[in-house]
Amino acid sequence: MTLHFQREIDKLKKMVLSLGADVEDNVHKAVQALQNRDTGLAEKIIASDEAVDRFEVYLEEECLKILALHQPVAIDLRFVVAVLKINSDLERIGDLAVNIAERAAFLATQEPVDIPFDFSGMSDKTKLMLRKSLDALVNMDAQMSWDVCAMDDEVDAINREMYNQVQEGIRQQPEKMNSLIHLLSTSRHLERIADCATNIAEDVIYMIAGEIVRHKAEDFRPETATQPK
Repeated sequence: MTLHFQREIDKLKKMVLSLGADVEDNVHKAVQALQNRDTGLAEKIIASDEAVDRFEVYLEEECLKILALHQPVAIDLRFVVAVLKINSDLERIGDLAVNIAERAAFLATQEPVDIPFDFSGMSDKTKLMLRKSLDALVNMDAQMSWDVCAMDDEVDAINREMYNQVQEGIRQQPEKMNSLIHLLSTSRHLERIADCATNIAEDVIYMIAGEIVRHKAEDFRPETATQPK
């Protein structure tokens, strides 16, 4: 690997981490806007989506430039391909943060709904998955990626519990059905963010081991994906 190529790879790592930090912050602020009924903060998240979109396009162009100029092979090729896919997932997470902010802006105009659901806790688990998936990318850590995949079941369970709580809430407060459905949508958006973090983790496993584990994780064990090829 030439020094110039190594610098380009390092640049990609910094860029994807920067985008990841931005969308993670947007997720945090979107949930904060929901909990605090803060329409101003929600509107800022919605307005920030354009910058995320521009960054995603720029990062994709950098990946394509490396593919064209350096023609990487083996693990270097898989790294660039993984970044291309991760870039798309991060942009999608940015969109989902906007969706949560839109729900927050609407709910701020409605009467508060009393429902025993910990959006902050669900958000924290989801953000942890995202952070660990990006750390796994930088550190070439397949085991950390598998840890992220395992955490997805926890977030799925929280989302199912939210569904049950909304059903009960609609029975007890039918006049607040619209608000309850928006809260359920917020939970669903967080669950989708966790899915995107899982996608990132699976791409990291592919990058390290050269194995596509999507849809067949039960046939692929973590111990076979610990060393780069």
